[in-house]
Amino acid sequence: MAEFLFEYGLFLAKAITFVAAAAALTLVVVGLSRKGAAPGGLSVQKLNDRYREVSDVLRRAVLGKGEWKKESKREAKARKAGEKAAARADQPRRRVFVLDFKGDMRATAVASLREEVSVVLAVATAADEVVLRLENFGGAVHEHGLAASQLARLRARKVPLTVVIDKGAASGGYLMACVADRIVAAPFAVIGSIGVLAQIPNFNRALAERGVDFEQVTAGRYKRTITMFGRNTDEDRAKLREELEEVHSLFKAMVVQHRPQLDIERVATGEHWYGSRALELGLIDELGASDDYLLKLAAERDLFHVSYRARHTLQEKIFAAVRAAADQATGWVAERRGERWLP
Repeated sequence: MAEFLFEYGLFLAKAITFVAAAAALTLVVVGLSRKGAAPGGLSVQKLNDRYREVSDVLRRAVLGKGEWKKESKREAKARKAGEKAAARADQPRRRVFVLDFKGDMRATAVASLREEVSVVLAVATAADEVVLRLENFGGAVHEHGLAASQLARLRARKVPLTVVIDKGAASGGYLMACVADRIVAAPFAVIGSIGVLAQIPNFNRALAERGVDFEQVTAGRYKRTITMFGRNTDEDRAKLREELEEVHSLFKAMVVQHRPQLDIERVATGEHWYGSRALELGLIDELGASDDYLLKLAAERDLFHVSYRARHTLQEKIFAAVRAAADQATGWVAERRGERWLP
């Protein structure tokens, strides 16, 4: 056991050092080559224009120069006519605000999400829609809870919210997704994992074998229960399990609040399912990918991609890279030991 812990620690240290060094070098090179790059802040892009420009590139090549000129003139004329009709209409074209959230263990993207939600709420109405493209496999409870609370702000203001999942929304990711009015997921997206997990290594015996004592002084019976370096007792383990059960109950209550039709005891076992099965269980509402969903909306609505990028110093970027490397290294070890990396 001691040998395994030593090898594990050595591997982890090497992995973090290597990735951190690579990240630091990359950031320096990118920083030097992009001194004129736009600073962080809010960015808004009309996706209708982007989709049209991308398709125009291909059609221009396929149709040929002469035919393309005729086609582009016809489309421009039809587009202007449509814009004039919309301006005269009592009901203007509905708007869709598209947000992205790519999760990690600490849900660090919540800092941008809260800014994006605040901006959208300043202009959105119940006639609009927010589409969140979500990729999140879970992590720390309180940070993912905060992310879910940001989405709940949209629900509280009666702004329709659709979450679209291409790869996965599990554990803390599903805690976020369940807030939506509608959940769309790809057939093989990982959905669910409504459970709570705590994995804590204990080095007590390894330290004792090397003559190292560990002292811990607390005030309050349960100020510290399970420890990494001290000797854990059955009472400590029981208390931790009690705390995990409490968090699990809160998780289930959150899901039931927003998706009352679910058989919560059937799906809150910590298991995860792929999109097709998740649809049968009621965890999602529709099968589909984000591209198809947005392209359908673009035909009748104005789509705006809203993103907020915080301004970070080089030191903050390096620190974030080191933390991400630690998460990845831990996940790599877990996979090699046969553990699922869905916290």
